[in-house]
Amino acid sequence: MTVSQQVFLRDAMRRLNLTRDVFAGRIGVKRRALDTWLLPEGSQEYRAMPEVVSRFVTEIVENDSLLQKYAHSTVQSGPLRNRIAVEGKHQLLSVDQFSRESVEDLFRIADHMQPIARRQKVSRVLEGAVLGNLFFEASTRTRVSFGAAFCRLGGSVCDTTGFTFSSMAKGESIYDTSRVMSGYVDAMVIRHPEKGSVAEFARATNIPVVNGGDGPGEHPSQALLDLYTILTEFSRLGKLLDGAHIALAGDLKYGRTVHSLIKLLALYRGLKFTLISPKGLEMPDYIVEETSTRGHVIEQTHSLETGLVGADVIYATRVQKERFAAEELEGYTPDFQINKAIVDKCCGPDVIVMHPLPRDSREGANDLSVDLNHDPRLAIFRQTDNGIPVRMAIFAVLLGVEGLVQHSLRDVTWSPPSHIGPDDSVFHGMY
Repeated sequence: MTVSQQVFLRDAMRRLNLTRDVFAGRIGVKRRALDTWLLPEGSQEYRAMPEVVSRFVTEIVENDSLLQKYAHSTVQSGPLRNRIAVEGKHQLLSVDQFSRESVEDLFRIADHMQPIARRQKVSRVLEGAVLGNLFFEASTRTRVSFGAAFCRLGGSVCDTTGFTFSSMAKGESIYDTSRVMSGYVDAMVIRHPEKGSVAEFARATNIPVVNGGDGPGEHPSQALLDLYTILTEFSRLGKLLDGAHIALAGDLKYGRTVHSLIKLLALYRGLKFTLISPKGLEMPDYIVEETSTRGHVIEQTHSLETGLVGADVIYATRVQKERFAAEELEGYTPDFQINKAIVDKCCGPDVIVMHPLPRDSREGANDLSVDLNHDPRLAIFRQTDNGIPVRMAIFAVLLGVEGLVQHSLRDVTWSPPSHIGPDDSVFHGMY
């Protein structure tokens, strides 16, 4: 590049006739990253633009057909809730409802929720609304996360946990349960051990329904917060998701979080996926085939050490023993554990280590090692924290109040901690 980065980008935006926000969206980066690239080179906040961005933008502005496409391409219009609707209903059942544009629109709303999630601001846009948290399968983290997100927008929550104590244990149908609950609450989050069951709940009602996990099927809100975390971490590091190397390790057969996450990641360009699993717990073939048809590189291995080399993101999952049919595997062997030693050996200083939690920290479980707890590359707690703004954004969109949040904010009246955990200070305030 013979001209300065700042001049190059400003010229590209002028030729495309796009604002910063729209330009950032078209090239798939966050606005805050673009802002740092547009600063003068002597500025303290200046960041060098990744080479892949330079190549991509150069290709656009030097190719007349691409220039016309990116300058005048039709942007999906209308409220986000309508663009991701399921058969006309404002419900979130699968990540298949999202395009890259709509998922990034949701994340921009999640960014607006951050001051509330970080206990700096308060909003009451859902005051008077009631959420029904219907969890027919054990959950603590996801159930509380959904409840906290709804409450932080001013709503209230009614919880039910476990199948044994529900009316369904008495023989009530999913249809009847859904229809009855719809008369009590304004939105429902449902977790159920059977794949496809949440969609059955959703068909019986017109109120917003969110899939909180349906057996080995999907977990769309977890995948959304995982993708939001990856994009946020990459923005902090000055990296792009396009062209990244993602290693998914663990129980890829029954791990519903990876099923949803790989579908969302496939919306991006030129990724390399390394799928690492014990024998018998490989990613389902239909997901592998669907991902490869989008032009991504997919490698599968049973060797953790082989698969982690060069990864930008390591996404570990635990063995889903509760979903086993005929499998005999009781857990990972010690050589399948992701720990500090293997991360140091195979990966660079900027790798992001993630896990959907809960992780099994008991001796012999060989899940993600606790010896990474003080390593800044471990993002699992930043990941769970991101669940609040993302789920707030989901509720705001499905209930149609996302446009009211910015105008409803007021300062909190209590004194929140400067950072939540004792080891969070290194990253506090950085994103």
